[in-house]
Amino acid sequence: MTASNSTPAESAAKEVLPYTYGLTGVDIPLDDSLTNILWLSIGALCLVILCVRFGQMANAHLRHLLNLNASPLQQSYWSEDRTSIWPKLKKNLLYAPLWKKRHNREFQLSRAMNVGTLPSRLHTLILSVYLISNIIYCMYLDYRDPKAKIMAELRGRTGHISIVNMLPLIVLAGRNSPFIPLLRVSFDTYSLFHRWIGRVVALEALVHTLAWATNEYDAKGMKGISDGLHTVPFLSYGLLGTVALAAIMVQAPSIIRHAFYETFLHIHQFLAVLTIVGVKVHCKLGKLPGEGYIDWVIAVWVLERAARLFRILYRNVSPRRLTKVTVEALEGPGIEACRVSIDLVRPWRYTPGCHLYIYLPAISFWMNHPFSIAWSDTRPTIHITAADEKFPQRKSSCVELGAHTTTTLSLIIAKRTGMTAKLFEKARASATGTFTTYGMVEGPYGGLDSLHSYGTVILFAAGVGITHQIGHVRELLEGHAAGTVATQRVVLVWSVKNTETLEWVRPWMDEILQMPNRKQVLKVLLFVTKPRSAREVVSRSETVQMFPGRCNPNIVLGKEMIGRIGAVGVTVCGPGAFADEVRGAVRGVVDEGKTVDFVEESFTW
Repeated sequence: MTASNSTPAESAAKEVLPYTYGLTGVDIPLDDSLTNILWLSIGALCLVILCVRFGQMANAHLRHLLNLNASPLQQSYWSEDRTSIWPKLKKNLLYAPLWKKRHNREFQLSRAMNVGTLPSRLHTLILSVYLISNIIYCMYLDYRDPKAKIMAELRGRTGHISIVNMLPLIVLAGRNSPFIPLLRVSFDTYSLFHRWIGRVVALEALVHTLAWATNEYDAKGMKGISDGLHTVPFLSYGLLGTVALAAIMVQAPSIIRHAFYETFLHIHQFLAVLTIVGVKVHCKLGKLPGEGYIDWVIAVWVLERAARLFRILYRNVSPRRLTKVTVEALEGPGIEACRVSIDLVRPWRYTPGCHLYIYLPAISFWMNHPFSIAWSDTRPTIHITAADEKFPQRKSSCVELGAHTTTTLSLIIAKRTGMTAKLFEKARASATGTFTTYGMVEGPYGGLDSLHSYGTVILFAAGVGITHQIGHVRELLEGHAAGTVATQRVVLVWSVKNTETLEWVRPWMDEILQMPNRKQVLKVLLFVTKPRSAREVVSRSETVQMFPGRCNPNIVLGKEMIGRIGAVGVTVCGPGAFADEVRGAVRGVVDEGKTVDFVEESFTW
């Protein structure tokens, strides 16, 4: 059949055919311009955060220096904000939940299943701008062109922007990202943005595939689509990337992620590798301009994994020994938790509020879980060889035997489901309630928020959240005795279900209560929500008080603000509902013009 005898349908198909492959119809200069705008917007956001953080750190450092050894009266200058703008920003944006009070309280279907949390107001604002801007980038097309060219331009735009977004996606996934300490943004926040950028990447990849399929269908029909995906490697690998991203979208929602976290993590990583491989080969075969970005994605991923592997091996492996983990099941009715002691092979720079990831192959093969470090002890040890044991050494030769330091980290791991349940049951089943195994730890991570510059520090904890706060108490008391912190009042507020829970940290609290300056600085408020009898809840002194019932952060904070010294730092670690109550109480006092900073530690990923 000659061209002059072609049917209208065949002629239309021939017109569409050039737009089904290659870069025909793709506006590369505009794609590059929009990519530059995307990078500029991300850079501007990072610059704003960096400037705010530097301003906060400079103010805290100045406050710290000026208030060292200062009297309560001298610190009073810092107790009130000197501008009305900053308190309003903190109340209505920085510390504000999306709506009313709920932020980290999970929408829970069962003990092991929840459908996630709500982002804060600031996070919602940033995410909204990001989402809307990506929609604009993708939809900024010349709609005067024929349908086939519009689809080709949409295909090129969405595919390119999707690959560009993969770079911040992979950066936000890394625990060792240099931007975490630089911007002082928690990994929990990074994970939030990682999830949302991942959704955008997946949706853009899906639109990219559908735009190609639209032109392919108009030119060749369903058979053409099927044949192309099966016989053309360029298309097959592109489909691999899209399908892997779609699978991630299906298995990544909170209800699945939290219910089957261990399974989710491995499947997620496997699908991520499939995505990267598919996109890389797709770009290489098609000589697409996005190949350079996927090379950066691969480089960042490899470097981050290499850094993690190096840290794990360095912290846990030496020619002499391996990291030893001792697990003790805590005794008593209603206590379902383990005290875990980790003897590291090399020194560890512990900072209060930091956390680690622990690998216990004997309990859960290749699984790693985050836990706050409750306590850290570093002691000198001397390694003596067999020859040294046989022959007496002169005093001088003993000195020449280098003293090594051994760091012991302690965790409290409450029984939940999965790995934590296996750990508790194994310890409880042993004859002594204790077992020892070998493991590895990765870290330290977090611990970015210093409390040294505050005259008053109020630490809220609920349940196992005490592990995040107890290290701050010890550090502030030691700093007060040494004259290295501005803190003169520390209030520890701990909410527990029953008095047996207090046994979790008794050895460490006994050590804290014996510190010489403790009575002048520290006040402990214990709230027992479900005591067996009123006789259990008895205050032993003015500085260690016990109360039956739930903790009301509004009342506690209101009372403590009356006698505050200088600026106030409030931190919280506990279940989402409790943290939201503390957040609401802080917003209330911030609105009154008092200098109060709020820090929340959470693990919502």
